[in-house]
Amino acid sequence: MSGPLAAYPDDVPLPAAPPWRRPLGHRTQRPYLIEQDQVDVVNAAIRLRRPLLVTGRPGTGKSSLARAVAEDLNLGPVLTWPVNTRSTLVDALYRYDAIGRLREQQLEGYRERARDVGHYIRLGPLGTAIATQHCGRPRLLLIDEFDKSDVDLPNDLLVVLEEGEFEIPELSRLPDTEQQEGVEVGVAGSRERVPVRGGMVRCVEFPFVIITSNGEREFPPAFLRRCVRLELPYPSERQLAAIVRAHFTPEPGEDDHWPQVANLIRDFVNRRNLGDLATDQLLHAVHLMRHGVHTDSDHLREAVLRELGDGGPR
Repeated sequence: MSGPLAAYPDDVPLPAAPPWRRPLGHRTQRPYLIEQDQVDVVNAAIRLRRPLLVTGRPGTGKSSLARAVAEDLNLGPVLTWPVNTRSTLVDALYRYDAIGRLREQQLEGYRERARDVGHYIRLGPLGTAIATQHCGRPRLLLIDEFDKSDVDLPNDLLVVLEEGEFEIPELSRLPDTEQQEGVEVGVAGSRERVPVRGGMVRCVEFPFVIITSNGEREFPPAFLRRCVRLELPYPSERQLAAIVRAHFTPEPGEDDHWPQVANLIRDFVNRRNLGDLATDQLLHAVHLMRHGVHTDSDHLREAVLRELGDGGPR
């Protein structure tokens, strides 16, 4: 075989993956670097228990901010609701597997092993954020790329975020005795089950909600009024240098190669001025450089540092 794959025969170990491309349980948490005025806005949203609406171009670290906040404040694993044009509020709150329940009812001997309706209900990311806590603290919910949502979804979301509760009609229709005793339902991201009484899911404390937007559309004034708003600009050349140093553990003598990294950062900024580039693309290029891959070749830089809006071949 010819070409780059021949560099890794069976008896040669594969190169190590970048720290951020390892499974969740094997990643090392790296500091999230933003300016102090941006930190102040995040803290204001936390104190006010209001959703934080984070806007900015792709690649400015909007989603990474949620993971950094959850880590710093011990809010548990981030609950994520990736939004698209087909997303509905009900899907984010809960799902009821009516077909699965019907199939089990038709099985022979079903009555002997019948399960209550709660086994067919699982809370979605928003429903889980309302119903659960982590070590006595509110959960963090990331609503990602909200500007891709249907036009009515922001207003639909307002009621739940304001009241901190919602109804599951399938449970509200149960006999009063079952409602009082409560029905246990599943949650997103774990095998935990939580009790629901009277068909209502209510929060003990409002979850911390971070909503990201690429700025592709305007949101209704009523929705914006209830959010604390944060604009994340592209990191400056100085900030990019700090981010690179924070993500890579220096090796002996590596400072001797820093001028090459500085040149790569400068080239990245120049390219970014001509089209959208994500900060992790710079980290990819630095990772390759640190492992002896010549990123100054045109074809490799085009592959690693191609503008986000350019999805096809040239």
